[in-house]
Amino acid sequence: MNTYIVIGGSKGIGKAIIETLVEQNKIINISRTAPEQEHPNLTHYNCDILNDDLPEIDTADGLVYCPGSINLKPIKRLTLDDFRNDYEINVIGAVKAIQHYLGIIKNSSNPSIVLFSTVAAKLGMPFHASIAAAKSGVEGLVKSLGAEFATSIRINAIAPTVTNTELASKLLRNDKMIENITERHPMKKFLQPKDVANMAAFLLSEKSNTMSGQVFEMDCGIVSFKL
Repeated sequence: MNTYIVIGGSKGIGKAIIETLVEQNKIINISRTAPEQEHPNLTHYNCDILNDDLPEIDTADGLVYCPGSINLKPIKRLTLDDFRNDYEINVIGAVKAIQHYLGIIKNSSNPSIVLFSTVAAKLGMPFHASIAAAKSGVEGLVKSLGAEFATSIRINAIAPTVTNTELASKLLRNDKMIENITERHPMKKFLQPKDVANMAAFLLSEKSNTMSGQVFEMDCGIVSFKL
């Protein structure tokens, strides 16, 4: 049974990742609020990733860093603090977690780290300047650390399109907006948290043991296709 650290597993994609993994693995969730689910394989630590000391953990086979932000504003309405805050939660928080747990993850026979980007880092989208800049930093981190850890730890990122979570609720708040989002994607659908959780589980597993330094676009065709 493997042990995985999930940062931010109480909601959205992180919650779905825990639900996907917890039956067959030990899960250590670290977040400001506890997950709704309870399971003998699930341990929770209350922690603010940016402001609190991370808990000491003896062993882990992988790390998934889920915290993110969707701060969509015209550039004139984005403050410098908006940019700083998005960079802190998306990049600095990930760096803090990686640095803290690097030693124990290296001891695993199949160590893996999974981070999150966004399709907006590849596809130019209005009002995404702050989040696209922060997530581009995540992608740079994946490439650099993938090279640095090439012989010891795999690190990859998932870049989802719109996913049906609380974080994206403003984009999916009525039937018309859901229809518009659906039609924008060539595959005529957007993501559910379980879709992304399945990819994260794959990237943690030995089935992906030749993959590192990659950013996997789960885009429902919006980046890949022009129809």
